[in-house]
Amino acid sequence: MGVLSELEPKLVFQYFEEICAIPRGSRNNKAISDYLCDFAKKNGFKAVQDNLYNVVIFVPASEGYEDKKAVILQGHMDMVCEKTSDSRHDFTRDPLNIAVMDDDIFARGTTLGGDDGIALSIAMAAATDKDVKHPPLELVFTVDEEIGMIGAKGLDVSDLKAAYMLNLDSEEEGEIVTSSAGGLDAVMSVPVKYKKMSGEEYKIIISGLTGGHSGTEIDKYRANAIIIMGRLLHFLKDKKVDFHISGLDSGLMINAIPRDADCDVILSGEDRNSFEDLIAEFEKTVKNEYRANEHNIMIYCDYKGHAEREVLYKKHEDRVIFLLNTVPDGVQRMSQEEATKGLVETSLNNGIMRLSEKRFYLSTSLRSSISSAKAALSDKLRYLTETIGGSYEESSDYPAWEYNGDSTLLNTAIKVYKAQYGRDCIVKGIHAGIECGIFYDKMPSLDIISIGPDMKGVHTPQEKLSVSSVERTWKFIKGILEEL
Repeated sequence: MGVLSELEPKLVFQYFEEICAIPRGSRNNKAISDYLCDFAKKNGFKAVQDNLYNVVIFVPASEGYEDKKAVILQGHMDMVCEKTSDSRHDFTRDPLNIAVMDDDIFARGTTLGGDDGIALSIAMAAATDKDVKHPPLELVFTVDEEIGMIGAKGLDVSDLKAAYMLNLDSEEEGEIVTSSAGGLDAVMSVPVKYKKMSGEEYKIIISGLTGGHSGTEIDKYRANAIIIMGRLLHFLKDKKVDFHISGLDSGLMINAIPRDADCDVILSGEDRNSFEDLIAEFEKTVKNEYRANEHNIMIYCDYKGHAEREVLYKKHEDRVIFLLNTVPDGVQRMSQEEATKGLVETSLNNGIMRLSEKRFYLSTSLRSSISSAKAALSDKLRYLTETIGGSYEESSDYPAWEYNGDSTLLNTAIKVYKAQYGRDCIVKGIHAGIECGIFYDKMPSLDIISIGPDMKGVHTPQEKLSVSSVERTWKFIKGILEEL
């Protein structure tokens, strides 16, 4: 008996549990891609697997729907791999340890991968459930969405004939997403050199932050561990503490708000007591600033004893601390358009910080619904980095997805939702970048909306997927397909 075997809809959760047993972090797509191809083969569907491991499966229409326009059901295979500090889970080989409590499915100690495993499960169930009435279906499953939509960008769409696309990568039931921001990833790097130094070694630790998805939750103004660490290091410098950095680390994914950070330092023995007191003072300050939306912040230091380490030269250390204290982060501008009031227009998330033997790296994800604003913010980061002798590289640039006021698919979905729920749904744009923008750019005539069941804590080990919401969303999708 599977952990999810008693849940409804049974077929959806059967596929979801099978998917949860397959390691599928970004850049580790072959196993899940092969699984989807095997699924197609077992059910007699034509499947195409490209050299990136994207998979497209062609499903014939239900009887009586053969002459209807085809529909794409689309989602991505990869998941964000985050875990708690005490977890020993190996995302390259271990199945997720999933569990159910009340209405929530979660994974013990790790992210669940409901984003976007539930999309694959729903699409597979729609293709194989004999009770689902549907036009011809094109199941489009892409790789590496979480690290720049690499699969969608590289997908050959010439064989796709659909008129409509249901993207299943949204996370709030009752909302139909009709537009999204464009974005790009950038890496700021600064050359560094080291010298040997002996003294008292400490590890500074920032932990307990909420984190979250840098697109959907950037407007919640949650603390960013990288930015907090930069402030702490500046605070210590300002207090004349004689410390020297030997290590800096934070973040796993560029599009996840980092929840923890650590810094290894060497300092002179006479500074020990004042150093520990200043860390405690700074923790109190930060807790007060974030008292409304962060309730578990911990900032402390562990004494490691006397040691000799390679530490940064002062001028290189100063450049790193300068960058961390001047780089923009979070919401930069809210939309002023009447139709999108309350939506973030432009933002960035500093998601990964690493100190290597030769360089300091700071990786950030930029988003904006206005292309020129995205470019201007990127130029600001380039100028800042190059001013202190660093280098700047852009990657994973993707377009915005614009609202279509004449969408047949949207009107159909609104009608079905009202009939099933007895109330109006919410139609909205989002600040997160989703693959709809890539498909919109490649297939301008494609009519697209994005929907999905309720998920919370996405991109964190607290991720939860609502069982009852999946059931209602499944019914909603079946209704849309039948109406089309």
